[in-house]
Amino acid sequence: MCGIAGFTHRGSPPEPHRIRLVNQAMRHRGPDQQGEYHSNDISVGAVRLRIIDLAGGDQPIVSEDGHTAVAFNGEIYNHDEIRRQLESLGWRFRSRCDTEVALNAFLQWDMECLRRFRGMFAVAFWRQAERRLLLARDRMGIKPLYYCVQRDEIYFGSELKALFEHPEIGRRLNLAGLNYYLSLNYVPGPHTLVEDIVKLQPGHWLEWRDGRVTVGRWWNLRFAPAFRGGVDDAAAELDLLLRESVREHLLSDVPLGVWSSGGIDSTTILHYAADLSPSRLKTFSISFRGRRFDESRWFREVSRRYGTEHHEMDLNPETDLAGAIQAMAWYSDEPSADAGALPVWFVSQLSRRHVTVALTGDGADEILGGYTTYLADGYAGLLRRVPRSLRRAMLGAAAFVPVSDDKIGFEYKLKRFLAGSLLPADVAHLFWNGTFSESEKGSLLEAALPAVPPLAAALAAGQGEVGLVNQFLWLDQIYYLPDDILYKCDRMSMAHSLEARPPFLDHRLVEFAASLPQNYKVRGTTLKYVLRRLMRDKLPPSVLKRPKEGFDIPTHDWFRGPLFPLLRDTLNETAVRDTGLFSWTAVDSIIRSHTERRRNLGYHLWGLLTLFLWMKQWKIAPAGEAVPEIASRGAGATLAGGDDGQGRGLIRYRSVPD
Repeated sequence: MCGIAGFTHRGSPPEPHRIRLVNQAMRHRGPDQQGEYHSNDISVGAVRLRIIDLAGGDQPIVSEDGHTAVAFNGEIYNHDEIRRQLESLGWRFRSRCDTEVALNAFLQWDMECLRRFRGMFAVAFWRQAERRLLLARDRMGIKPLYYCVQRDEIYFGSELKALFEHPEIGRRLNLAGLNYYLSLNYVPGPHTLVEDIVKLQPGHWLEWRDGRVTVGRWWNLRFAPAFRGGVDDAAAELDLLLRESVREHLLSDVPLGVWSSGGIDSTTILHYAADLSPSRLKTFSISFRGRRFDESRWFREVSRRYGTEHHEMDLNPETDLAGAIQAMAWYSDEPSADAGALPVWFVSQLSRRHVTVALTGDGADEILGGYTTYLADGYAGLLRRVPRSLRRAMLGAAAFVPVSDDKIGFEYKLKRFLAGSLLPADVAHLFWNGTFSESEKGSLLEAALPAVPPLAAALAAGQGEVGLVNQFLWLDQIYYLPDDILYKCDRMSMAHSLEARPPFLDHRLVEFAASLPQNYKVRGTTLKYVLRRLMRDKLPPSVLKRPKEGFDIPTHDWFRGPLFPLLRDTLNETAVRDTGLFSWTAVDSIIRSHTERRRNLGYHLWGLLTLFLWMKQWKIAPAGEAVPEIASRGAGATLAGGDDGQGRGLIRYRSVPD
């Protein structure tokens, strides 16, 4: 696990000091080694967290002839298999690491090498003779990669803060990205919250050749319910795929553990890991003692069943919540409006005291149908048969249901569901997990934000007749999974120099799930039906039958208690007015409505709080304003950032055949 970064400077002398500043900004991603490569055209940096081949594999790695270099972030789980293929073709190796395998695979097969890799990665290949840079990102977007094109030069990095080290790159708020953020709680790729900086999309490559940039897709997720077997046949195939994926994800030369919530996803991973691991596993959990949603009972039962060395931490008002949230503003790159980032921060911190790698259950909900939103989509379809005027009256009546301090209480779900029933089905699906409606955004802001294409528009062009559930699964895998779930996991784990691995996202497993009929995933009121079918004789009944809680915090309650001082200090009148974007009257009204228990607006407030902390940390200027001078540098420094920058005219887009 590493961080990578670099920038071109055609025909100019190298700037070693600049790449060292970039490496320093990412050092938490790779505390074990920092390296650099220079030519008169490019400087490339890498920071390394040693996982495989601890003695070898320092980066960047340069070919024997000195003409090609690679910087790699992630893991190629089948690197031994590819190594044997390359050795049979005459290639020699100086290390056991997967980065050298990636280099020689590129030299042998060029861009086609990407299809041979199983794993998670962001990679940069440089060929000096061709003055050619190739960037690529893994299929599911587990590992991040940002880039910016300025005056025919390209700047790239695993994190925004690596790009912020360049004075050429402004730090202005991207209003299109802000529009998405306020609606969705995340910024969908390729957009970011910073003008001119974009994300390389999952399953995409970028080629820079002497000032010209081309972006294309090397892997495409297609939903086609082609599986013809019964559900037991599907469960048997899922068993084989999960076992193989977990076996590969256990590959490590350093201590490894498993995150455990006691739910079906993490316990499934633990089940296979315990069976395949030659040594006793360590498990890590977060508890909320005394709260209805505390999962201690289940993850302790699971730990006993599998004989793990268990570690847990209780998250409560006495924990330094405010300190962690403020630290997250530096490590997050962009604000995470998903409050689940906070427990991920603490479980990562806990895990790193004992291991360097942790397996997670991430991805199961998105590929196998695990969210209650998929049920809400169906129920809302029935409710839409009721006259709209009556649905509006029901929503009005729901306003009189008392608010609760539950994490996600009945009244919150009811009001959100009824509001969603008034929206088109595709828009409602995104609304279930979002926060601000279009009318609420209109009141919140002093001026209208630029219009952005609705994500749901991708459904019409995307998947055809595959069923409503499968369509929404596809949408969530394209956007919500990489830009919310995997984003927060990468930033929070790497903030503590911990590698988090999601075995459910092995691409063979993802493609298999996409081939299943939707009623193998959501059947009646049963979510993840095929997974439950597979695990019914393997996991404790309590795990299979327990309700889904989600890895989250009691946001509504804590903003009326331990987090209220941070909220008021951050969202104060001066800070809000200084943006020139947000209405102080509206922000103050949201805070008062929440604290006076008229409405539960904890998720709205979390999104605003993390946004304002991020803007302050990085000195983000509102669009059109001059960017403040920044005296950085290094971890903890106060820096800043800036459009969804498609770079039209410089960047050409094309796809490659599957």
